[in-house]
Amino acid sequence: MDLQRVHSILNNKEKCDIFYNDRPVWIQGIDDTNDIAKVGFVDNFEEKDVYVQDLYEKDLYN
Repeated sequence: MDLQRVHSILNNKEKCDIFYNDRPVWIQGIDDTNDIAKVGFVDNFEEKDVYVQDLYEKDLYN
């Protein structure tokens, strides 16, 4: 995923299934200067700072 896509999701309040290491996450915020996103894991209360390029969306058509 790239920074432009993350901004698009956050600005449009778009509903998307986003994953990090096969775990569903929601994006809490981003640090544009370092391309880092703060994410919360859907399956527990864990939070983590991850690189934006490590986030991905699953293809719903496969």
